[in-house]
Amino acid sequence: MSYPLPTADLKSLGFAAKPIDHLDTLIRTHIDAGYYPGAQIALARHGQLALYRTYGTARTGEETAASDDTIWLMFSQTKVLCMAGLWALVEEGKLSFMDKVADHLPEFAARGKADITIHQVATHQAGFPSAHMERDAWLDHEKMRAQVCDFSLEWTPGSRMAYHGRSAHPVLAMVMEAATGQDFRDIIREKVLAPLGLDNDVFVGVPEALHHRCAEMYFTKGSEMPYDNSTELRLAGLPHAGGFGTARGMAAFYQMMLGKGRLGDVRVFSPRLVEYVSRNHTSELGDGTMGGIPMHRGLGPHVRGLSDRIRGLGTIGHPDTFGHGGAGTSYSWADPNSGVSFTYLTNNVVPDPWHSARLDRVANLVHAAID
Repeated sequence: MSYPLPTADLKSLGFAAKPIDHLDTLIRTHIDAGYYPGAQIALARHGQLALYRTYGTARTGEETAASDDTIWLMFSQTKVLCMAGLWALVEEGKLSFMDKVADHLPEFAARGKADITIHQVATHQAGFPSAHMERDAWLDHEKMRAQVCDFSLEWTPGSRMAYHGRSAHPVLAMVMEAATGQDFRDIIREKVLAPLGLDNDVFVGVPEALHHRCAEMYFTKGSEMPYDNSTELRLAGLPHAGGFGTARGMAAFYQMMLGKGRLGDVRVFSPRLVEYVSRNHTSELGDGTMGGIPMHRGLGPHVRGLSDRIRGLGTIGHPDTFGHGGAGTSYSWADPNSGVSFTYLTNNVVPDPWHSARLDRVANLVHAAID
């Protein structure tokens, strides 16, 4: 299936030119200053693609220019894709958000985890934020299941919120596999990405024949370096941080969210499901991993809300704007008030405070362009 969004020009979709010009200048300035080798952005509205631009290099050693076909490691943006697979199983009656994880993974009940729900895991309230699976489990899902079931609690589930960056979504991936007998990567592709026509743009597990499309990932000194550019990583499709995609692919995925589960003639989710997963489930509860910022967690994306501080979605964004970012690199978001979705991808992990500051500027320029 070909890419699902028709193209249109910025003016016809109600975007002011000057803020987009400022955004283009900002990205080129970042690349010239060495903050990241390459980048890609996409902007869509009302089911049409308004802007798709690629910048810089995908691999610096070979000086390989990034192209519109380049796919970028999206780190934690993958969490929303993982959840989309789970959403599909909820709508098939195979799961409920209020199921206990141990209903599907009985051995997960070990170490005091018997009553933890899928909802608590998805909203980062499960009590094991520092846990993670080892590299030997990336491609061995029997080991992945065993390791996540052996996670230890750090605090009482449901008593607080802290971003479970490398622990929540491997648990949910194993729940999906237990409920279906299918590989979680196949669930995401077959139930979400392929029906939407995005299976050539967004990948949770990149086939080896397509690894030449992957941008190399780089790391600024001082940033966390949990992954590499290995074949193993690209194949694994880690459910919390291993997805690859184009900016236009993710902008289209979020157009589906704005379409209440529909993209063009294709319906993959119900309006009620999309409304439920994209609303604030954690109120103004501060996130202990994010410096106490109220992250307004949904079941996949998080929501802008009305707090003074928010990560990635833009200070001036509409309160209903929702999305998710990737470690030190990227963000995708959707604004239900305007029908706009936007994705920004780069290939260098840059630490805070610079990372969060640039994301705010990037998002604000897009919000400022919306008429």
